[in-house]
Amino acid sequence: MTSCDSNPPGKPITSIDSKRDWRLKAPFIMSCVGSVTKATLRLANATASNTNEVLHLSGRYEIVSLVGTLNPDAHLHVCLADAEGGTVGGHVLGGLEVFTTAEVVIGEATQLQFERELDEQTGFPELVVQRR
Repeated sequence: MTSCDSNPPGKPITSIDSKRDWRLKAPFIMSCVGSVTKATLRLANATASNTNEVLHLSGRYEIVSLVGTLNPDAHLHVCLADAEGGTVGGHVLGGLEVFTTAEVVIGEATQLQFERELDEQTGFPELVVQRR
């Protein structure tokens, strides 16, 4: 099963609520084409006890890649390209504000259900996949 959400300028991409809107139990991002003017990203070297490694971007960025799961709390990673083609990426903390458009294609693993549980080792809520 797939769904598509076209996000207009100024709307945050992270406002996608697939569980409520489409009642999906194991949704994930298949594809995204678009651009943003703002982004807040947690960088790869952050830990549960040191979440200060955060990058706040403001400007015009092309979405090169957007991947992740949309279970109760979206877990998204993005790669963005600036006007010179330089890229930056990380865990989306919020603030992915659409510039021109963001056409998000959402798929569902129809035999599965996604949940999140706190992992004592990492300190983060980690994906738990179950059969329906």
